[in-house]
Amino acid sequence: MKKIVIIFTGGTIAMKPDIITNAAIPSMTGEDILKMIPGLDIIANIDFLDFSMIPGPHMTPSKMMELSKIIQHKLENEGYDGAVVTHGTDSLEETAYLVDLTSISEKPIVFVGAMKNSSELGWDGPVNLIDAVFTAASNESLGRGTLVVMNNEVHSASQVTKTNTHTLDTFKSVDFGPIGFIDNNKVYYYHRYTKRQYIPIVDVDPKVDLIKCACGMDDRLLRFCVDSGTHGIVIEGMGRGNIPPEMVKGVEYALSKGIPVILVSRCHNGKVLDSYGYIGAGRDLTQKGVILGDNLPGQKARIKLMVALGYTKNTSEIKDIFERNYY
Repeated sequence: MKKIVIIFTGGTIAMKPDIITNAAIPSMTGEDILKMIPGLDIIANIDFLDFSMIPGPHMTPSKMMELSKIIQHKLENEGYDGAVVTHGTDSLEETAYLVDLTSISEKPIVFVGAMKNSSELGWDGPVNLIDAVFTAASNESLGRGTLVVMNNEVHSASQVTKTNTHTLDTFKSVDFGPIGFIDNNKVYYYHRYTKRQYIPIVDVDPKVDLIKCACGMDDRLLRFCVDSGTHGIVIEGMGRGNIPPEMVKGVEYALSKGIPVILVSRCHNGKVLDSYGYIGAGRDLTQKGVILGDNLPGQKARIKLMVALGYTKNTSEIKDIFERNYY
């Protein structure tokens, strides 16, 4: 029987209503949750660790990195065959992606959450957690990178994103779909997302800003970020990766200070490409030194730049990390 560690960080799966406000807050420990989900010990030998008791928006890059190190230690030094991490869904995709980028283990690492708290009818926490343990204990999950299991689906951490504020099927891999499903207590994989990347770091550089484009924006936010000491900027551009012309001077200002600028799209699907040549378009920006962020959403590109800056301050190396194909 596989030996699996469940690491609890809080989130909705650990929430119940506060007696004063009647609003949900994280308040159940891992032991509390496990008592409400009998039968996990039939799937695997389970140990658990209470890492934190926080909602998703309270997660920070430094806590993510601390969690990543704990996971690696558990898998490589304490003999666990896999790890399951419960997490608040608001930032689950960001933490899972950071762990994916900083993990070299071939053993399964599975993130899981819940969209309803324990006081609501249809609480999805138990079934999601059971599915996550089945996934972590499956031999078929080896070598697939960090995974996210929600609503009976298995997703690659590098591709999945939260798409809806409240529905149970909120987590989707919008470009390629789930890589597998859990059905009748068994994991079935249908394809493998092979574009994986490992960046060996000791710590992240959290001083990275994210700016979303809209019509008529100027360069004030860009200049503010630079002047206040940012180490990197991610821009969510329009369409294929284009920005309003009044923002261009701000991009040039950042680049002149040696600050890497990553360009992604505010669109939900597709990758950025320098296929347009007007002022503020992708070709214009890449010729100035802007780096393309493939199909990453802004929040994940920010995580990746934090990790990249933890590895190197060399802009050419950062460009290679973002634009070279990894398989």
